[in-house]
Amino acid sequence: MTRYETRVADHEIEPLFLQRWSPRAFTGEPIPESELARIFEAARWAPSSSNLQPWRFLYARRDTLPWPKFLGLLSATNQAWAQHTSVLIVAVSKTTRQPTSGGAAMPSHSHSFDCGAAWLSLALQATAMGWHAHGMGGFDMPRAAIELNVPADYRVEAAIAIGRRGDKSSLPEAMQAREAPNGREPITSFAFEGGFRK
Repeated sequence: MTRYETRVADHEIEPLFLQRWSPRAFTGEPIPESELARIFEAARWAPSSSNLQPWRFLYARRDTLPWPKFLGLLSATNQAWAQHTSVLIVAVSKTTRQPTSGGAAMPSHSHSFDCGAAWLSLALQATAMGWHAHGMGGFDMPRAAIELNVPADYRVEAAIAIGRRGDKSSLPEAMQAREAPNGREPITSFAFEGGFRK
């Protein structure tokens, strides 16, 4: 069995999948540009439909001019802990694609799916390097689209915080009890041979 802290996989998998989790306690240390580039490089190699690579990552590093704007997009609950991270990212995906035969842009069915693959690649690379990535839906998406100049044919998908894991005592008391890797539902709850059961 593969194990990591409180997590135990039902089948043997690479330990990195269990080591990747979403803490909220961070040290606040800055991330070197070279390390952030490695994390984005992993996202670059994610699979995508027709190799369209529809993901875009808009980001602000801690203690830089754009940092307050990115932090201000988060919900108050997420700001409470994300203020101690090293970089904040807003992931967006291009909702249209150019037909190979030319002509007008058409809707892309898999843009969000593909952006999710890039997010996972980013998160696993961060974990492998001793950083942690925490994805969030708790932020002002319409305001993010406006303030970050997101084009009309892109969809705001998620916010992501990256940093070094810190001590849970740095968190508000209500969050400290939840600061541990969580479990997962069994395979039988989501993988159905032959289709959905009637």
